[in-house]
Amino acid sequence: MKIVESLIEEISTLFDEYSISEEIDFKISHIQSFDYQINNLVKYQKNKKIDEIVDKINVLLAEHNVVEDFEITKNYFINIRINLDSCEKFLSNIKDNLLTSEPKKILIDYGGPNIGKPLHVGHLRSLNIGRSLKEINKTVGHKVTTDIHLGDWGMPIAQIIAFCEKENIDIKTITAEKLIDIYPKASTLYSDSEDFQNLAKEKNKELNNQEKIVMEQWSLLKKISIESITETLNLLNHDFDLWLGESDVNELIEPMIKSLKKEGKLQIDDNALVSTQNEDPKILIAKSDGSYLYLTTDLATIIDRLNNNDFDIALYVVDSRQKLHFNQLFKTVEYFDFPKRDYQHIDFGTINNMEGKPFKTREGGTEKLISLYNQTFEYIQNINKDLDENTIHKLSNTVLTYSDLLTNRKTDYKFNLKKFTNISGKTGIYVQYAQVRAKKIILNSKFEQDSNKLFISNTSERNLVIGLLNLELILNQSIKYSEPHHLANYLYEISNLFNIFYQEENILNLNDEASKKSKLILINYFLKISELVFKCLGMETVEEM
Repeated sequence: MKIVESLIEEISTLFDEYSISEEIDFKISHIQSFDYQINNLVKYQKNKKIDEIVDKINVLLAEHNVVEDFEITKNYFINIRINLDSCEKFLSNIKDNLLTSEPKKILIDYGGPNIGKPLHVGHLRSLNIGRSLKEINKTVGHKVTTDIHLGDWGMPIAQIIAFCEKENIDIKTITAEKLIDIYPKASTLYSDSEDFQNLAKEKNKELNNQEKIVMEQWSLLKKISIESITETLNLLNHDFDLWLGESDVNELIEPMIKSLKKEGKLQIDDNALVSTQNEDPKILIAKSDGSYLYLTTDLATIIDRLNNNDFDIALYVVDSRQKLHFNQLFKTVEYFDFPKRDYQHIDFGTINNMEGKPFKTREGGTEKLISLYNQTFEYIQNINKDLDENTIHKLSNTVLTYSDLLTNRKTDYKFNLKKFTNISGKTGIYVQYAQVRAKKIILNSKFEQDSNKLFISNTSERNLVIGLLNLELILNQSIKYSEPHHLANYLYEISNLFNIFYQEENILNLNDEASKKSKLILINYFLKISELVFKCLGMETVEEM
């Protein structure tokens, strides 16, 4: 955190003298009279030189110009209240202060829709978390590449093609809606009928051999499906750098397997191909019928990415049910001696209905994501009839994004439209309203920032300034753990601090011009920083409510 950077460096140097070589545990304080807390000394209570260390820290803090007040408790918690005389220098350069000194190349794998199926409610968290991680990491200067990683190959596609042949459906005439209807029917028939199962397997074999007719059918199905997926993604303000899928790495699989066999990394086991690593159960690379698994495709995808979109860190934003898959994938990558990179599974819980059960349609099918959007749009429109459609659209996406990201990604949550559109709760509507209120003050004041300085005249102003400065800490926490909920909660906190500050007095009617100008400067900083957080969360601000 730039405003206390010199203080942290001096404390760190002092700790080094006593062999306390660790990162300073600098946290936001929950004690009303202090801003921050340092907890490093707590575990050194029995250190023989603890009294000497404390004496030196007392001197350091008493003399440091950024420290306004402090205390060291009997349990050795260090509580600090900082001097905000120079705060404007840091608020005005907040974007530069956020930039990392060690930018990385990060590849984020998220989205993962299968062609032939619509985006459904289960995709919401992957899309929201993935987009937020993209924006957060870009904000601090990392180079980020996103890949939708389509499920566009294998048996599910073969089942659709086989179903169309069985039912005499001309694939050239299929619409996206018709394709959505075919997919579950084909899957059910595959389970119930041995004859259809054999037909689908034959189509899958033709697909893998890239025979002309079935490849043309596959190409048409993919085109129709991608158009439908893209339409939904555009509506929800999602995009991707790469639109690659399982089909794009088909030609890499055989050479990969041949090389791994040569290295003794693979062996035949009960007619299947397994890794020779010591794992129980054995890690399967190819089934006894010669078909490949998701693991096989993911390994080939890594090779493709290393060759064409190299990265330092790969984040797989996929739900918690795939934990075993990614554990196996990362172990296998290491065992196969792929180039060393940082691979992380960013897992998350499910979004459920009000009863805590998975979203379903009245017919018992999976709820489409577009349906959830439409429900949200109609709900907001009914209670805000004077708003234009573009504003309602932005508010709808805010609700679908903010309520999703506000929850710790590792936990499930219930989708409660009434709760998530409450103007006075911890909601996307609340944080949008704070933005609109601040924008109106700036607009009506005809504000132009010049040489006038910000000065802090009361507690609410000071609390808001500290809140705005805390962005560095919160953003770094969100990046460290790939957890956007810290930032979502932070946006609510600074919006609440702004509303408290706003309600204390009528700023536009103040007679003291210097005080009025200072408060407008602070509002402008709130707007700039909260707008940055909106972007990090993947949301757009509105102009009216």
